[in-house]
Amino acid sequence: VAANEATSSAGDLKLQFAPFSSALEAGFWHQLTQKKLNDYRLDESPKCIKGYYYNGDPVGLPTRLTLEFSAFDVDGPTPAHCCPAVGTLYNTNTLDAFKTTDKKALLEKEAKEIWEAIQSGAALKDPSHLCRFILLTFADLKKYHFYYWFCFPALCFPEGIKIVQQPTVLEQVFSAKQIAALQEAYDGLCIKRGITAVPYFLMKHTNDAVQMALIEDWDTFFTDTKKVTVGVYDPCTLSQHPGWPLRNLLVLLANQWGSKLGTVELLCFRDRTLQGRRSIQHSVILQVKLPELRKNSVCPKSVGWEKNPKGAMGPRMVNLSECMDPKRLAESSVDLNLKLMRWRLVPSLDLDKVVNTKCLLLGAGTLGCNVARTLMGWGVRHITFVDNAKISYSNPVRQPLYEFEDCLGGGKSKATAAVDRLTKIFPGVNAEGYNMSIPMPGHPVNFSQATLSQAQRDVEQLEKLISEHDVVFLLMDTRESRWLPTVIAASKRKLVVNAALGFDTFVVMRHGLKKTLVTTSAPLVPGSSLFSNIPGHKLGCYFCNDVVAPGDSTRDRTLDQQCTVSRPGLAMIAGALAVEMMVSILQHSEGGYAVASSSDDRMNEPPTSLGLVPHQIRGFLSRFDNVLPASLAFDKCTACSPIVLDHYEREGFNFLSKVFNSSHSFLEDLTGLTLLHQETQAAEVNHIPSNTSAQTSTHTEPFCTKRL
Repeated sequence: VAANEATSSAGDLKLQFAPFSSALEAGFWHQLTQKKLNDYRLDESPKCIKGYYYNGDPVGLPTRLTLEFSAFDVDGPTPAHCCPAVGTLYNTNTLDAFKTTDKKALLEKEAKEIWEAIQSGAALKDPSHLCRFILLTFADLKKYHFYYWFCFPALCFPEGIKIVQQPTVLEQVFSAKQIAALQEAYDGLCIKRGITAVPYFLMKHTNDAVQMALIEDWDTFFTDTKKVTVGVYDPCTLSQHPGWPLRNLLVLLANQWGSKLGTVELLCFRDRTLQGRRSIQHSVILQVKLPELRKNSVCPKSVGWEKNPKGAMGPRMVNLSECMDPKRLAESSVDLNLKLMRWRLVPSLDLDKVVNTKCLLLGAGTLGCNVARTLMGWGVRHITFVDNAKISYSNPVRQPLYEFEDCLGGGKSKATAAVDRLTKIFPGVNAEGYNMSIPMPGHPVNFSQATLSQAQRDVEQLEKLISEHDVVFLLMDTRESRWLPTVIAASKRKLVVNAALGFDTFVVMRHGLKKTLVTTSAPLVPGSSLFSNIPGHKLGCYFCNDVVAPGDSTRDRTLDQQCTVSRPGLAMIAGALAVEMMVSILQHSEGGYAVASSSDDRMNEPPTSLGLVPHQIRGFLSRFDNVLPASLAFDKCTACSPIVLDHYEREGFNFLSKVFNSSHSFLEDLTGLTLLHQETQAAEVNHIPSNTSAQTSTHTEPFCTKRL
């Protein structure tokens, strides 16, 4: 905290302010480089630029004035809930010119313009005159060394500002009702101005209501100057000190109404969002006595040059030689977007867990493309595709990684084309594609030795890929194509996220993550498939909801039955939910072993910073409704039951080839489903009354939830 003003005798407290700390992002220097090379060249004339500051930072962060790549677009939008600050850029051509520039003269020139705006009343109508800054730079474009010195000019009172009442946190002064009214009044003022943040405002408050107005409305808003409250959008995070933007406002007040004012109440408005909830209770309120500043007097003394990292008055230097490459800038920008999410909204978000997760996408169609794009949005760097199809003319409109040219000449391989497009979108991604088939139950592979060998190679390749990745996404067209990766992932204890589409329904689910290679799972309770408080290792997989083994679902099917015919928005919804489910799982301390959240948990405290960790999300687009069922693993499941995993781990491909080449009865016999069917049929027959025909019986499946 720096006052830059003398204090009087002991016990006579003077108001001190937290100075700005410049935050110049890599994107700003990249833009400055382009401007220097293409536009400015040898021109050293001052240029108008724009920064912004934010009043919702957590305690401990410095009072930042941020300049990013958009700083040169003065008329462009300001980030939401931020206040703009207009400045002047002085970019010199040589390091010597940077060092010898008269900094005192630059500060006095800017301070004089602020003072004239205060004297003329222009600052009343346009408070942006009070929030100006200077940026002196030199760009060494051979080494990508950038020298800069930042200044936020502030006019000073000769004798300082006396504190009448010490700064106090708002919630200790205002009631909850007053705080709510204050928040509503500020939002209303922002809406009236068409912006998301008003830098300065006037306020009147009672026990029941709060009124606000702009600074220019002083004479009509305050009829009694004995009780005056002035608010400032305050970027400072300290509980005992206001931020720098308040300084010039106090000079304006003293110059315009100093002779009429007694004590002035100041509200340092701070609007944080913590864990997704808005909070202004930590705003600071205090009272000061302003000295009188006579109109038409000389410009007061000014301060504002930023200190260097050593705490001395001097410039700063940043070396960006390693990150000025456009690819590196793209990486830093992706990371910055995620870090802003953590800084402002979710401080406990563990981004490293997400970014470092290796994701295997089985299927590069409509679901695969949308999942890949959402993964990139979360900063995931390692994405691998597996698909054996080629891009057809119907694909590009639904599958956002492909274009019309990809369909020509018979079509490119989806897996390799998806990799090429991801790399063009974001060069920092580590993407791979495998054009291969996944052997499936009901699709025999023993027609020839060559076919059998290829199937074995495909199985070995799939096993290797699943071993090398952390999360496996099942995004294929058919039910049976999901069987083999489900078995392999269960055996290798890899997290599986499954997404499947109907016409206007979808299911997104995580498979139970086995704690041991063979786990004894609790059986389903007859007549029910919905449970609560199920730990992750007891959750069911995609096939636990069925009482029949997977078979050839494309045989003797019409075109509309072979293709996934869905409402166009369904894949985007399901794909996004699949990724968001993965991220929520990664944020849980137990990961895939986390207890499943259900629909009943929606009103409870969420288990992670991002919310719930469900087992399944079943969506119904016709009703725009989602439900979150959770179900136990089925001890007779044809994919994840202990007996299937035991045979796979002992016999390997020999067991798999039996599954591929046999009818669905092989798995049903192995798991006991055949016996279950027989017992169920016998029970139905035994329950038919002797005087009632068999035609009155109804078939039920009490042990399963019907698959979408």
